[in-house]
Formats: sequence, structure tokens, C-alpha cells
Amino acid sequence: MEQAPLAATVAALQPRARDELAELVAFKSVADPAQFPRAECEAAARWVADALRAEGFEDVALLDTPDGTQSVYGFLPGPAGAPTVLLYAHYDVQPPLDEDAWHTPPFELTERDGRWYGRGAADCKGGVIMHLTALRALKEHGGVPVNVKVIVEGSEEQGTGGLERYAEAHPELLAADTIVIGDAGNFRVGLPTVTATLRGMTLLRVSVETLAGNLHSGQFGGAAPDALAALIRVLDSLRAEDGSTTVKGLAADAVWEGLQYAEEDFRNDAKVLDGVGLIGSGTVADRIWARPAVTVLGIDCPPVIGATPSVQASARALISLRVPPGVDVAEANRLLAEHLRSSVPWGARLSVEQIGQGQPFRADTTSPAYTAMREAMRVAYDGQEMAIAGQGGSIPLCNTLASLYPQAEILLIGLSEPEAQIHAVNESVSPQELEKLSLTEALFLEMYAQGKG
Repeated sequence: MEQAPLAATVAALQPRARDELAELVAFKSVADPAQFPRAECEAAARWVADALRAEGFEDVALLDTPDGTQSVYGFLPGPAGAPTVLLYAHYDVQPPLDEDAWHTPPFELTERDGRWYGRGAADCKGGVIMHLTALRALKEHGGVPVNVKVIVEGSEEQGTGGLERYAEAHPELLAADTIVIGDAGNFRVGLPTVTATLRGMTLLRVSVETLAGNLHSGQFGGAAPDALAALIRVLDSLRAEDGSTTVKGLAADAVWEGLQYAEEDFRNDAKVLDGVGLIGSGTVADRIWARPAVTVLGIDCPPVIGATPSVQASARALISLRVPPGVDVAEANRLLAEHLRSSVPWGARLSVEQIGQGQPFRADTTSPAYTAMREAMRVAYDGQEMAIAGQGGSIPLCNTLASLYPQAEILLIGLSEPEAQIHAVNESVSPQELEKLSLTEALFLEMYAQGKG
């Protein structure tokens, strides 16, 4: 297949891609009924199912997963004897957070300064559109040369594991020779990148109790043990003076050998305030891709407005620990829980509840699929060579798929480059990246089929 006609077709499909992304973004598909109606997710799932049927997919189904959400599945048969490629994305999104902080409505795709803004535009409704665009382009140029399975998850952002459990119970459903996870992103706009590693994660809720009830801080403060102060001591024990994560027994000195992340670039991407230093030691790549990182996600305690002069009887926090490849997340979870219990002061009562966890992931970048992806990216990006990066985030499904299908090659690409600001306010997608990556995926499927032929 020649690149120029295919590229022209992908370019011609971009207005349709924008219109469909606007339709998808309009669904408030946060997979948490406490925040948005379940009907929003169900409507988004139906939209995806209808789109697959319109492209000729067979066996399209809304899969009721054990966590109460729906994933969308479809199969598009290719030529006899062709390999099978599974394409993954998710339609659920993070909540919009502070809607007043958005420059434009979060669930209305809006073009501004050459980017398309809206919750899920990059993570990962744009990934759904990327897959559809690549397949449509191939259909206009002789047909899709492989068997294609598509799975679009409905609860990835919640981490409740519904699709993972469903896949384990129906292992034949997602079996494939190669799996393309469309939920990662380029290291920079215009720099084609595959993500070779993902950190795993464990999520714990820790509670501290010291008193039968709150007490007047003037009458009892100074002697009565303060649960909030005890919790702060516990949380502070998880970091060294330089901010490095310190969980007793958990190694934190690994080195990242691949693509490096300049500190100034990271400061700009992370929007670190002037005069505020980065935390941790080693290179930035070491810190975010190769080493564990603890984050306090939230604390339950009285808000400043309305607070009373009281010694707190109880307090709790939600803690995440990102775990690099090579570390078993169950062991890391055990070490973290032991560390928390051993760090509580004053004999305070501490309890730990596990909320969720997922193993880290490392891909084999020497496989034939990576060879095809390298060439596809080089062609689509006008001679730019493919970069290999890590990602500090977690996609637990990757490990489930790797376990179920150990012979399958797994590649991670996508639209979540730094400017996209996924999970934050004013999330956006680069239309140029959507076009280039749609072309990349189409070229990859063609080159991969030729290599397997």
C-alpha cells in the first residue's frame, strides 16, 4: 500500500472524526453513579456499538461486566488465514473536577488554539475515533487486511476491574495475535512513541482513631491524642526529606535506560510553580517510570470553613502507590500496609483497607509487531523514528491480557501527550495527532499483515 493515497483518505475523514468525537464527548460517561447517571455510560456504550455495526462488525455486544458497567465488543473478519488484532480503547472518563475552571464546557467539544477541548477528547474517546478512522481508511483502499476485534471498556478510569474479570471468565473472547492498546500517548506532539512499560498501582484507605469522640481543643488539647495529627505523621513517614517515596522494604533505586525526560520539559509539562523544586532523586525518567511513587489522593477531615476548635477523634486518607515493572504489586501492597501500621504514633488505632490494585507491565519491543509499528510510525510521521518511553500510570487490563494470551504482542499508543492534560481541567486532543496516529494504525495493520503473510 502506498502511503500518500492512504494519508489523503485519513485526512479526508477528519471532519467526520471531529463530528463523531463531539458526539462521544457529549456523553457524561463517568462510571460512578454517585456523580453522573448510569444512563450516560449506557448511552455512550450504545453509540460505540452502533458505530461498530455501521462498519460491518459482527457479533457486536454490550458485555455486562461484574462491576456493573458495560464494555462493547465487535469482530470484523479479514482475509482467510490473516492474523487477528485486538484494538482497545475506553469510553468512560474522569469526572470534570471543577467545571468552573474549564474555559469551555467539559462535555462540549470546542476548538481553541488549534486543539479540541473536552473531557475524554484524548483519554480515551479519541482512541475510539482513532480506531474507527484507521479501519475506514483501509476499507477505502482494498479492505482491512487482518481480522479485527474491538473492545471498548466502560470502567477503566474507576479501576474496578470489570473487563478484567469478564476476560478471565471468557478467555476466548479477546484472544488475538497482537493487541493495540489505544490508551497511551506520544512523548511530545509530533514524536511518535510507543509505551513499553506501565507502573502498577495499589490503592489503600487508611483510618486512624484515637478518641471516642471529638473534644474541645482548649479543655483537652495538649494531652488528648489527635487522630488527624497522627494520620499526618503516618503519611509523612512515606517520604524522605527530598520527597522520595520511602516504604520500608521496597526498593526505590532503579534506573531508566531509555528515552530521558529533561527536567525543564517536565517542569513545563507539570506546570510546576516558579521556585518550587521537584521531588525525589535520580533522573525524571527514573522517578516517574522506574521507581515507586506514593500519592495521598485525599484526606477526610473537617474543612476549614465551618471547623470547630476540636481535637479530632478520627481521620482517614486514600493512598495510591505506583509500582514499577519488576515489582509484584501484592508484595508492594503488603509492605505499604506494614509500613503504615508500624508508623502510627501514640498507640493510635490504625486500620488499612485495600480498594484496588493492578500489576505493572513491560512489553517485548523486539517482537515483529513492534517492527511493523516502527516502520508505520516512521512513514506516518514523515521520517521521524519511533521513540520508546515508559508511563507512570497503570492499565491493569494489560497484565490480564498478557497473562491470558502470553504469545500475543502488546503495543501501547494513543493521544495522551503532555499538552492533552488528561485527568485535569481543560483536557484536549491535538487534531494533528489524531490524524497522524489514525494513519499510523492503518499503516501498521497493513504492514503487520504483510509480515505475517
